[in-house]
Amino acid sequence: MSTFLDHQNWRYATKKFDSTKKISTEDLNTLKEAIRLSSSSYGLQLYKVFIVENPELRAKIQPAAWGQSQIVDASHLLVFANQTTVTDEDIDGYLKNVATTRNIPETALSGYGDFMKGGIGAKSDDEKANWTSKQTYLALANLLNAAAELKIDVTPMEGFVPAQVNEILGFNELGLNASLIAPIGYRSEEDATQHQKKVRKSNEELFITL
Repeated sequence: MSTFLDHQNWRYATKKFDSTKKISTEDLNTLKEAIRLSSSSYGLQLYKVFIVENPELRAKIQPAAWGQSQIVDASHLLVFANQTTVTDEDIDGYLKNVATTRNIPETALSGYGDFMKGGIGAKSDDEKANWTSKQTYLALANLLNAAAELKIDVTPMEGFVPAQVNEILGFNELGLNASLIAPIGYRSEEDATQHQKKVRKSNEELFITL
């Protein structure tokens, strides 16, 4: 049976996808659940994940991603979009969900709500946007790990122009910003990168014990 580390050694940032291979509905649902279960600060999950299947939309996004072929060739294209701000309503909605899920009164959570509102409210608009953007990377990590276990390839991308993707997908009107793009699917046999040795720092270079 493959181990977690076997999966990590198998995966790489795929450079060329096989456009004829599609992810099954069952596997896609597994990936979605892995993203949904990701950790996030306070548990707030202040982002949306757009699954772009429409080929016309993907063709429009491709130039905004420096023409990279993965955008149009992968089975699915995931766009992680962080909220550009955080409101008290976001926090109240989360607390309501907690109360419903755990069957406790919302009043029991009011102190925690005030704590969150005070800490988050003290941030500037830029700090809030930067903070919510970082949360999408936690969700991406879960996607990478779950996909590797299913032998599904993922190419995490920061190589795109967020403003252009925001315009194409209408994110500005939704108070969202494209922070990450992740084409998912199956590697092409023509992608020579898959045969190259993985290059990482040694333990001695990377880790410091104090």
